[in-house]
Amino acid sequence: MSSEYAKQLGAKLRAIRTQQGLSLHGVEEKSQGRWKAVVVGSYERGDRAVIVQRLAELADFYGVPVQELLPGTTPGGAAEPPPKLVLDLERLAHVPAEKAGPLQRYAATIQSQRGDYNGKVLSIRQDDLRTLAVIYDQSPSVLTEQLISWGVLDADARRAVSHAEES
Repeated sequence: MSSEYAKQLGAKLRAIRTQQGLSLHGVEEKSQGRWKAVVVGSYERGDRAVIVQRLAELADFYGVPVQELLPGTTPGGAAEPPPKLVLDLERLAHVPAEKAGPLQRYAATIQSQRGDYNGKVLSIRQDDLRTLAVIYDQSPSVLTEQLISWGVLDADARRAVSHAEES
């Protein structure tokens, strides 16, 4: 995870914790030791990477949607939906699995949930890109460039990502 992204994620985690009136020690007590103060503190400082599953569990503990913890999201959602990003599934199939495995699994999950098996393209949201960025341990803009280089995203995706970062 990039240092800047980790710090932004940590700032969101700290903001949620303090909004709930909890100290780091208070988190450990309330969770009955499940969340150690030292670990949560290291997430908040950006010193320690948090895997997606643990982030989802922490969001559940705080009682907030995961997207509220991800950098680049606004509280309560945006006034208008951000532009969609379109994955080229035919090109994705030709990217080596050691590079694209997580993206292939994520896309397959979305297809399954939607019942969308056209096999050519798949629209994803900005939140999906942010989640994938966490999985790939990169910022959304760096991941976008990587997906463009693989031919999985069109170069127009840069505009959608920069639009989201400006919001």
